[in-house]
Amino acid sequence: MKILHLISSPRSEASFSIKLGNAIVEKLQAANPNSTVKVHNLVKTPFPHLEEVHLNSFFTPKESHTPELTEAVKHSDDAITEIMDADVLVIGVPMYNFSIHSTLKAWIDHIARAGKTFRYAENGPEGLVKNKKVYLAISTGGVYSDGPMKAYDFTEPYLRVVLGFLGMTDLAAFRVEGVSVPDLKDQALEKAVAAIQL
Repeated sequence: MKILHLISSPRSEASFSIKLGNAIVEKLQAANPNSTVKVHNLVKTPFPHLEEVHLNSFFTPKESHTPELTEAVKHSDDAITEIMDADVLVIGVPMYNFSIHSTLKAWIDHIARAGKTFRYAENGPEGLVKNKKVYLAISTGGVYSDGPMKAYDFTEPYLRVVLGFLGMTDLAAFRVEGVSVPDLKDQALEKAVAAIQL
């Protein structure tokens, strides 16, 4: 089993999404002793926000690429290769302002490419990234899995839709939540790790 662990938190050792992601990876390795893990920290090696040159590189046939377009498309090509090579993706998802961190959004913008990771077929769009298991390690200061704040959560619903659109429909989400709530924060991580089911 090849595991790809994507980190999108800028908080390093203090990050709860990284801690939860690591716990998921550890359980995967315990269940699959011969597995390998590749860690890609999207904060330390960020993807550029899409500019005109990137979009032109996506929609220009490879044989017509200029050196500039060849360089621009490399980020996307490398990210897609990394995904296709993995069996399992563990994605760290800290909530920022009710949504995902911009580094994770930039990564998504580079992997969502018509003709590469999805296509428009006769019966509508078809995801081309298949046979992958995805685990989301979501961390939030408040409680968003249920209750009055659930409608404010644009992490899991968005990722389920966009990754599902690309073909990654086998997705499970685990949450460490309430890390800023006095009555919940001390047990938040322990409770989240205990809830991990592979």
